[in-house]
Amino acid sequence: MRREPAGDVGRAKEMDETVSEFFRRTILKIPMTEMMTILKTWNFLSENQLQTINFRQRKDSLVQDLVLLCEENRASLKDAALLDIIYTQFHRHQKVWDVFQMSKGPGEDIDLFDMEQFKSSFKKILKRALKNALTIASKHHQIVKMDLRSRYLDSLKAIVFKQYNQTFETHNSTTPLQERSLGLDINMDSRIIHENKIEKERVQRVTQEIFGDYPQPRLEFAQYKLETKFKSDLNGGILAEREEPLRCLVKFSSPHLLEALKSLAPAGIADAPLSPLLTCIPNKGMNYFKIRDK
Repeated sequence: MRREPAGDVGRAKEMDETVSEFFRRTILKIPMTEMMTILKTWNFLSENQLQTINFRQRKDSLVQDLVLLCEENRASLKDAALLDIIYTQFHRHQKVWDVFQMSKGPGEDIDLFDMEQFKSSFKKILKRALKNALTIASKHHQIVKMDLRSRYLDSLKAIVFKQYNQTFETHNSTTPLQERSLGLDINMDSRIIHENKIEKERVQRVTQEIFGDYPQPRLEFAQYKLETKFKSDLNGGILAEREEPLRCLVKFSSPHLLEALKSLAPAGIADAPLSPLLTCIPNKGMNYFKIRDK
């Protein structure tokens, strides 16, 4: 058991109980296998301080020791928030992230975004007033939540900034399509082989034109809400008098939805090209769609 010098104990009491509890809850969330890595990334506790900790003890005792060290260093709420951010970065795939789009007002110039200037401006404005702080600091007219969500921040970034549209060389990209193996039965009629070969080439060409020859951004789902009024040539009936539209929800999900969609036609599961409602996801920057009557 580590004994604290009297001076350190006196300083420890200066840390607010709320901050101490924030530290305790944050550290409790960190898996033991990642504890040292995250604490070193945080870089708030010195190497010597970390060496005084027994990382093989029970977790509640470990948490208590770490909180005491934070108190010794007079940790602030800002330090606790940074530790929580680092933990979130390590486990960013466990959350579903929303995307917001910034837009300028009519007639305003589009200037280059300076991240350092933004940070400085954001901190000053945040201190004065929290309301509408991000819009003002980034010099934008408004911020609107986009219909785009995913657990993968890198993919969201790639879609929003159109960074996915790059041609990456693949292991067989230099091989002419007609020379690639089509996996056909050699005993089949030559005319059937020829027709299948032409169709497979068409499917490959259309798929590449739509999705490109590069890895797709990673999304787990696409959701479509349909609202339509009942239409019929027959007069009368319960549905004909209904004023509320008929509603239907369709959701496509996959660990890697866009790659799954890209493989449908080449696998013979769907016709090529796929519906624009499925292929437009990266270009439109959305995976939540509302389809209504025109």
